[in-house]
Amino acid sequence: MARTPSFPVIDRSGEPATMGLLLSGGLDSAILLHQLLNHGWQVQPFYVRTGCLWQVGGGGAVRFLLAALKQPLLADLVELELPVDDLYVGHWSITGADVPDRQSSDEAVFLPGRNPLLLIKPVLWCVMHGIAKLALATLSANPFDDAKPDFFERFEAMIAQATGRDVRIVRPFEMLSKRCVMQLGRDVPLELTFSCLAPVASRHCGRCNKCAERAAAFAHLESGDPTPYVEDVA
Repeated sequence: MARTPSFPVIDRSGEPATMGLLLSGGLDSAILLHQLLNHGWQVQPFYVRTGCLWQVGGGGAVRFLLAALKQPLLADLVELELPVDDLYVGHWSITGADVPDRQSSDEAVFLPGRNPLLLIKPVLWCVMHGIAKLALATLSANPFDDAKPDFFERFEAMIAQATGRDVRIVRPFEMLSKRCVMQLGRDVPLELTFSCLAPVASRHCGRCNKCAERAAAFAHLESGDPTPYVEDVA
């Protein structure tokens, strides 16, 4: 059995032990939520509604997960509206046409401006409620420029200039592989999570890039994959 990696230490000196967390309903953010709670953080979860296809299942997964992990350190979910259908006109994330399949590369799921779009409302909520840290479950293999350290440094500086307040974008998994993160999530009810680009009646399609990524992630666990895919991923 592989040795479970350690959760990275997050400095909390001189600050309230409250952490905002951007939740998607997927594996990585679910595991990050569990780890933050286990390490004594008061967690304020956020879910941003963009209107993309996968939110048919993602929003429900977030609610199921929060119910399963409910405890005094876990604050009530804040849901924020940021529809992008007028921005991503004709894009597969809205139309469902030509969704990246399970043979596609990670780069195929690129969404223009994804991180700044998802961050802007939660980070401003944090500013207005005195929360100094907002966490993302970005992994080491993320290939996109808006998941790089220099992007987050500039984003933090922009928010500080615009609001006069500092909010740090925390990425505890930034140096970890998917395998390491899944090992950290052994005790999380991962069957409640959702990660599919083109759900079929709120079920994992089994055909898309994210379903293939999900199946590969569960392959790192001896317990196997509990996901009832519509179509066999193999």
